[in-house]
Amino acid sequence: MMTQHDAAASDTTLFDTVLVANRGEIARRIIRTLRTLGIRSVAVYSDADEDAPHVREADEAVHIGSAPAAESYLKVDAIVAAAQATGAQAIHPGYGFLSESMSLATACAAAGIVFIGPDVRAIEIMGDKARARDHVSQHGVPVVPGFNAAGLDDAQIRARADEVGYPLLVKPSAGGGGKGMEVVNDGDGLASALATARRVALAAFGDDAMVLERLVQRPRHIEVQIFGDAHGTVQAFGERECTLQRRHQKVIEEAPAAHLPDRVRQRLLDAAVAAAKSVDYVGAGTVEFLVEADAVDDIFFIEMNTRLQVEHPVTEAVTRSDLVALQLLVSAGGALPDLPEVRGHAVEARVYAEAPERGFLPSTGRVLLFAAPQDVRVDAAVETGSEVTGFYDPMIAKVIAFGPDRATALRRLDSALARTTVLGVETNIAFLRALCQHERVVAGDLDTGLIETMLPLAPQEPTDRMLGAAAALSSASSSTTAGADSLWHALAGWRLGAETTSPAVSFLTDDDRVVDAPAGTTAGTAAAAADADGEVWVSERGLTMRLRPLSRRASMRRRLAERMPASGPREPEGRAPMPGSIVAVHVADGDTVKAGDPLVSIEAMKMEHPVLAPHDGTVHLLVALGDQVRRDQPVARVSEQETV
Repeated sequence: MMTQHDAAASDTTLFDTVLVANRGEIARRIIRTLRTLGIRSVAVYSDADEDAPHVREADEAVHIGSAPAAESYLKVDAIVAAAQATGAQAIHPGYGFLSESMSLATACAAAGIVFIGPDVRAIEIMGDKARARDHVSQHGVPVVPGFNAAGLDDAQIRARADEVGYPLLVKPSAGGGGKGMEVVNDGDGLASALATARRVALAAFGDDAMVLERLVQRPRHIEVQIFGDAHGTVQAFGERECTLQRRHQKVIEEAPAAHLPDRVRQRLLDAAVAAAKSVDYVGAGTVEFLVEADAVDDIFFIEMNTRLQVEHPVTEAVTRSDLVALQLLVSAGGALPDLPEVRGHAVEARVYAEAPERGFLPSTGRVLLFAAPQDVRVDAAVETGSEVTGFYDPMIAKVIAFGPDRATALRRLDSALARTTVLGVETNIAFLRALCQHERVVAGDLDTGLIETMLPLAPQEPTDRMLGAAAALSSASSSTTAGADSLWHALAGWRLGAETTSPAVSFLTDDDRVVDAPAGTTAGTAAAAADADGEVWVSERGLTMRLRPLSRRASMRRRLAERMPASGPREPEGRAPMPGSIVAVHVADGDTVKAGDPLVSIEAMKMEHPVLAPHDGTVHLLVALGDQVRRDQPVARVSEQETV
């Protein structure tokens, strides 16, 4: 078992100073171990992260560029220069960004700086899905039927795809995290899927090469944590269940995998070790597999991530290890300690700044309140006052619960999520709680499509206590600024012979419904805070909502409008569902479109979303490729009268 104390007490001399080439919860987590080991930490930061928690927590911080990742966290030369200027002997790339970058590994070697990760050969082979697939298959590791599409034109790809059979998964050969993956159910949909996947892959990874594989019908996604040292030892630290995912992005992970037969577990561990040994692997790595839920003996290699993973805390919990400390040890030339025993069960939930009821669209803004429970592990990127921008991944925290068994760990995770409060941005916490309580999740009947069976999600209703908290905050705010007119409109209604009552306070929800906080409603356990625009954010037991205060007059107008039949022209504009960048324009100005046709695509926080035509008509574009847009900003206007 490898702990921080073991690393500090090892005969291997560790580093004096380590630069952390990452941000958010990733950088904070690595800095925490460095501090415990007595190693000086250096953070890097962009313009957007000048006041970020990881910058304050490091012993030293270096500014490396402007807000976009390509102009800061992905700049190899700036990061190596920062390491040299601060005397760092090693660079820890975290997970994401440059963690699997051959350029950074090569630059570190040239500068005499230790790259805390595998060597360039391992990154080169495993960083390309097509090459990795061919390589590991030659070492006895089972792979999914499919082919590498590099060098093939669309007609040749169609012919090979027809041979393999449908459905197929189209995925970028470079990169990871599910970005650019497309499912194709028949040959007619192949050309469109290839075009979309190539565009996303080229923008994200600078490489549009594709791999096509047979789509496993009810897959489980299980990965194995491996470690290798410079002395030829490779060990498997158990497996993790990463099946609960949406759009190929993991949402909840656990260790060990749910109800996995020992024979299958051993095959996975052996295959992972074989894959790592095939490239003389040194450091932390993750070998990912698909397992057929209805035939668990069918296992297939997907890819190997040559880095630590976001979900590594569940492995740390069940092995009582510090995997970052272990990374430092083997990078400094130390030998792996004895393989730890896996005991208990751990579950991790990823808290994202996103709106599940609006199709999981990313949310940005200032965090008015962040409060998390103290009896579980919480790795957070934010704190009260932090700014969540559209420049980076929308994950803002991880909540990890441990128990002697799976049922206990799930219950503890649900309880912890209920006590996690984020105000100022929308989050998926209430959805995560629903997922923890889902009967199939509780039973361990998992496949990667489970979350899709829960969609679409109905809009949430604020509780009476949430409305009470919002009303109290709104009333207190308005009473300090009320003039004669606002005071008049705030007065209670009065009628001859009727009892005088306090007025109901009305609010508008994000889906444009009017809700009332009746007089006498109390806040109870609900939390509330107002943002700079006067909008009220409320939260209770994981459910967070934004409520916009309405005057009595505005509330009445809306209620009357709701009762009137729809009339007049339809909404002519396609609006941005989130802040972001225009990454594709699908029509030309003046084109005739049908309702539902894609007009433009917007990208923010590693996600791409199309804006669709609201109805048939002639389109007039209001934005261009590369433009930055705000949430609800009109991006195109569709005129009905010009339809032919």
